[in-house]
Amino acid sequence: MARMHTRRRGQSGSDKPVTDEPPEWSDVDAEDIESRVVELAEQGYEPSQIGMKLRDEGVTGTPIPDVKLATGKKVTEILDEHDAGSELPEDLYNLMERAVRLREHMEEHPLDHQNKRALQNTESKVRRLVSYYRGDELDEDFKYSYDVAVELLE
Repeated sequence: MARMHTRRRGQSGSDKPVTDEPPEWSDVDAEDIESRVVELAEQGYEPSQIGMKLRDEGVTGTPIPDVKLATGKKVTEILDEHDAGSELPEDLYNLMERAVRLREHMEEHPLDHQNKRALQNTESKVRRLVSYYRGDELDEDFKYSYDVAVELLE
């Protein structure tokens, strides 16, 4: 994956194995998986954390390597069906959280030019994501600003 705001090359990573059915050792009922996903969401876990917990801990002791293979639905789709999803997509939420943290740091340390640039880059990424999600996950007239981010993160 190429980095957006650096001249460095992307990191090489491993791919998930290409398969269209879950392994035999992971034969948990799809409804049990869905109820566990909703339960973890109600405990405050994000979709990516839910996937890791199911991979590591599983449902009733049986690991779930891939929720989509086991249930036919992504974690976020399951959460939407049960109205347990958050109002903001996870990636946008995390970037907004970072932008708010950086802005607060800049108010305390106005001469920190390195973090000033990090704030500019982060807010740029937020604006790109907002235009991607606008109309679908976000309102048609949603516009990012520091105040809006602080309000949404509370």
